[in-house]
Amino acid sequence: MDADGTLEQAGDRWRIRFVRRLGHPPEKVWRAITEAEHLSAWFPSTIEGDRVAGAKLRFDFSDDPNAPDGMVTDGEMLAVDPPRLLAFQWGEDELRFELAPDGDGTVLTFTDTFDEQGRAARDAAGWHVCLLLLAHELSGEEPPAPSEELWAQVHPSYVAAFGPEAATIGPPGKD
Repeated sequence: MDADGTLEQAGDRWRIRFVRRLGHPPEKVWRAITEAEHLSAWFPSTIEGDRVAGAKLRFDFSDDPNAPDGMVTDGEMLAVDPPRLLAFQWGEDELRFELAPDGDGTVLTFTDTFDEQGRAARDAAGWHVCLLLLAHELSGEEPPAPSEELWAQVHPSYVAAFGPEAATIGPPGKD
């Protein structure tokens, strides 16, 4: 698998961006990024809290084999505009999902804004896999391999694309 995410500096922070065309209408993609039964197939944590701007959120990583036991983090819903925009604080990160109709499908632009450049390759590989799993969830297909294997396949391409300074923080669950 090749890296298809980009890394850019955003003021004193960093931003990973992915643009994916999904062969499903925005309403279906919206349900997959907001409803618990779909999130569990591709997102690394549960999301507890209202889907309204300003709502406090809680993220539980109990089902993520790469997360430390008992890992929970807080956040806040920043923006909700169905079926176009979902943005929230996820710990210290800001995650943003933008959906635009594209014929019979949707263009999804996903960004993760964060503080430490050294985790860019690790996190980009993780989001790459999450978005791959999202596409499989939308299509009703089984993923081609377990997420850990997919991450190990794509991570080297992000280290190569982003450089060694973006890869100083290791694999998930190891820092």
